[in-house]
Amino acid sequence: MSLAINRVLHSDRVETVPQQVDVSHVSHRFLLKGEPLPVLDDVTLRAEPGEFLALLGPSGCGKSTLLRLIAGLDPPDAGQIRIDSAVVRGPDPSRVVVFQDPTLFPWRSVWQNVALGLEARGLLGANRRRVDEALARVGLTAFSTAYPHQLSGGMAQRAALARALVNDPRLLILDEPFGKLDSLTRMTMQGELVRLWRERGFTTILVTHDVEEALLMANRVIIFSERPARVKAELVVDRPYPRHRDDDRLVSLRREALELLGHRADW
Repeated sequence: MSLAINRVLHSDRVETVPQQVDVSHVSHRFLLKGEPLPVLDDVTLRAEPGEFLALLGPSGCGKSTLLRLIAGLDPPDAGQIRIDSAVVRGPDPSRVVVFQDPTLFPWRSVWQNVALGLEARGLLGANRRRVDEALARVGLTAFSTAYPHQLSGGMAQRAALARALVNDPRLLILDEPFGKLDSLTRMTMQGELVRLWRERGFTTILVTHDVEEALLMANRVIIFSERPARVKAELVVDRPYPRHRDDDRLVSLRREALELLGHRADW
């Protein structure tokens, strides 16, 4: 299934060319009190260009570790990760990570926080308009001069998302970005992220513990076992956007996902 989407955003902007991610027989472990703790066991999966892929599994099974390996923040102990056929050997500006905590710098305004990536790469001078555009996309134009302590949790996460988008990512990596938000703000942010993904066309990989969130947002859902994580199943979410929680197909997939996660009686 190829979902490659190349869209011209502005006449002076390069097209977003989404990346393909191939995880091949990846295993990883940590040392805990001098003893090896396996967290990933022979994981193989692919994210097609322009796809929205969700990773779902028990808490602590290794999903976030896999995201760090894909982002190039850590090397795998075994196996290989390739992006567009090139082996991942470290971070790259084309791959942007959004974590559960917004991690905004408290001494910088919202505008300055969003501009951070461009500034660090020496690109801000010629691209200040991109910061304004990113803030507009997430509805924070009126708060560009505010500081993080003046923002709600949802607004802070919007700022973190704008900081990611301003760099025109070809791969957006999301580690439970809405996990600490209240339910109504979370629903709003889920819809906003799907809208931005459909508009921009970047490949997206989302880690979540929320079955409903995965099914509402993703094209495919990969379900992992308990630690050390192994790929247990794959669910194809063949429903159009926008999706609705009471959709019969989504209800059926939710039941299937919960059974695979060992919660057969909880749906």
